[in-house]
Amino acid sequence: SCPPIKEKIQSSPAASEQRPAAGSMQRCQRVRLNNSRRCFSFIVLLSASRQLKGAIATPFTSNRKMISLKCNETPQFLALQSAAEQIKSDDKLHLKNLCSDAARCAGLVATHSNAEDGRKIILDYSRQQVTGEIMELLFDLADKVGFVDKRNDMRCGAKINSTEGRSVLHHALRMPKGYDFSLRNPEEGKKILDEVHNVRDKIEAFTRRVRSGEHKGATGKQLKNIIAIGIGGSQLGPEFVSEALRADAKASEAAKGRKLCFLANVDPIDFSICTSGMDPAETLIIIISKTFTTAETMLNARTTKKWLLDGLAAQGVFDADEIVKKHIVAVSTAREKVIAFGIDPANMFGFWDWVGGRFSVCSAVGILPLSLQYSYEVMCDFLNGAHNMDEHFFDAPLRENIPVLLGLLGVWNSSFMGYSCRALLPYSQALKRFPAHIQQVDMESNGKRVAIDGTVLPFQAGEVDFGEPGTNGQHSFYQLMHQGRVVPADFIGFMESQTPIELAGEDVSNHDELMSNFFAQPDALAYGKSLSDLIGEGEPEAIRPHKVFGGNRPSSSMLMTKLDAFGVGQLLAIYEHRTAVQGFIWSINSFDQYGVELGKILANKVRKQLHDSRKLSDDFKKVQGFNSSTSCLLETYLSHSK
Repeated sequence: SCPPIKEKIQSSPAASEQRPAAGSMQRCQRVRLNNSRRCFSFIVLLSASRQLKGAIATPFTSNRKMISLKCNETPQFLALQSAAEQIKSDDKLHLKNLCSDAARCAGLVATHSNAEDGRKIILDYSRQQVTGEIMELLFDLADKVGFVDKRNDMRCGAKINSTEGRSVLHHALRMPKGYDFSLRNPEEGKKILDEVHNVRDKIEAFTRRVRSGEHKGATGKQLKNIIAIGIGGSQLGPEFVSEALRADAKASEAAKGRKLCFLANVDPIDFSICTSGMDPAETLIIIISKTFTTAETMLNARTTKKWLLDGLAAQGVFDADEIVKKHIVAVSTAREKVIAFGIDPANMFGFWDWVGGRFSVCSAVGILPLSLQYSYEVMCDFLNGAHNMDEHFFDAPLRENIPVLLGLLGVWNSSFMGYSCRALLPYSQALKRFPAHIQQVDMESNGKRVAIDGTVLPFQAGEVDFGEPGTNGQHSFYQLMHQGRVVPADFIGFMESQTPIELAGEDVSNHDELMSNFFAQPDALAYGKSLSDLIGEGEPEAIRPHKVFGGNRPSSSMLMTKLDAFGVGQLLAIYEHRTAVQGFIWSINSFDQYGVELGKILANKVRKQLHDSRKLSDDFKKVQGFNSSTSCLLETYLSHSK
C-alpha cells in the first residue's frame, strides 16, 4: 500500500505580512476611477475581519443550508466592473508601469513548499492586470458569494452537484490510508475511504500479478501491452499523466519493455494505429465505461475483442471464454453488462457516482492502466502529490492559496476584463497532453449558460482553453498573443529537467535554453515594444509599425521544482481546483455536463438512418426526417460506396 504523506504545507508569508493583522479595525480606501466619459468614485471596504483566511472546514451536516449572493448581485461585482474599465483606459495602469512597482510585484507572489524534500511551487501573478486593491475586491467577492462554505461542502461530501444529486469527492481518491475523513464527514467518511482503498488494494494486487508474470495470457506469454479503451475523461486524463511520466527516471525504468495505448476515437484509424505492431498474445485490454453503454467505447471494445480473438486463433488458441478471462478487464459499475461481455467479475474495478469523468484520473479509470505501465508505487507518488495539493487548497489562507488565486484571476480576466480565451503554456515537452486534459476539465465544467438555480447568467462563464508546450507554441500561435488578440496565459516551468543535457562548448544547457524563453515571454507580453523604442534602435520607418508590440498582455508564471510523479499529481490538482473556484464564484454547477448530450441524441437518429439506408430494403433507403442541408450531405455520403 502507499506510504503515508509526510510533507508539511508551508505558505509564503511575503504577501500576508504586508496586510493588517487579523482583528484589526475596518478600513476604507477611496478608489477613483476615470474614463473618457465620466469620473466616478466608490468606497471599497477592505476588512481584515472579513479577510478569507482559509478557515478549517467544519464537519458536514446534511441539514445545513447555505445562503449566499450571486456574484453579480454584490457591490463588489459593480466595483470590479469599474476597476476593469479603469485598467483598460488608464495608461498609467499599463503592465509596464505596474511591473515597475517592486512592492506590488512582491505582494503578488504565492509559494507552496514541502518541508520534507524542499520542493516548491511558486506562483507569480504580478504580470496580471491587477492591483492590490483589485485583489482585495476579488477576495471580498469570494466572501460575498460564500466561497469558503462552498469549498468546505465539497471537501466534506455534501451533494453540491445538485442537478444530479451527487457529492463531488475526487479528492477522496487521493487520501492516504489512515487519513481520518470521518472528521469531515462523520456519517460516511470512513465508509467512503474504506471503499476507495479496497479498490486501490485490488489494483495493487492485480498490477503485481500482471507485471510479475503471474497472470499470463492465454498462450502463456507475459502481458506487456495495455490497450485502455475509453473516451473523454477516461482517456484525456490518463493519457496526460502517461505522457508526463514517460521520461521521468523512476517511471521510465518501471515501464521498460511495456507499452500503453489509449483507444478513444471511434474512427477506425485510431484502432488501427493503436493495435499496429501489437501481439494479441501479449496484450491486456481495459474497457473503461461506468455504464458499459457508451457508444464509442463499446464499439471499440467489440472491435478490439474481435482483433484479440482472431489474432489468438491464428496462434492456435480458440477458447473465447478463456481468452476474454485472461486478456480483458473492466473499469465499470455495471456488473451484469461486464459479465455479459465475458469478463470475469473478479477483474472488474469499480468507482463511484461522486467521481465525474473528467475528474476520474485518480480512480481506477487512470490508476489501473497507469499502474500496469509504470508500477503501483509510482502511481502512489502521483496520488500523494495530488493529495498534497488538495490539503493546500482546503487549508491554506486564500491569499496564499495557488488554486484560489488562479481561479480568482480567471474570473477577473473572463467576467470583468472580457477575455474569452486562456492559454496553458507548459515549458516541458512531457506536458504535451496537459492542455488537452485541462481543456476538458475546465470547458466541460464551466461552459454553462445558467446559474445553479437555473436562472440565465447575465454574463458569460467559462473560457476557451488551449495550449502547446514551449517552445513549440512560440512558433505557432504566440504571434497572435503578442500582436493580435489578448489571451491571458499560464506559463508553467520547472527548475529541473527530466532528462538534462549539456553539450561541451554550448553557452547553456538544453534546459536553460528552454527556460530562457519561459522567463522572457511573460515580460515580452507585458512590456511590449513601443514606436519610440524602434526609432531609438534605428529601425527603418517603413517597418516600424509592423514591429510595434502593444504589450499589456496578462500572464501568470508558475515555477515548480521538478516534474516527477508527485509533481504531476500536484499540477493536476491545482487545475482541477482552479476550475471549481471559478464555478463557485460564478454560482454555477461545475460538475454536470448536459451540454454533451444533445449531439449524442441526434447522432442516434443519424445512426438509424445509416443502418436503414445501407442494410434494409429500398423502401427504407430514402433519407428522411432531417433538414435539407443535413439530408443533402447524408445522401452524398451514402451515395459514395467505398
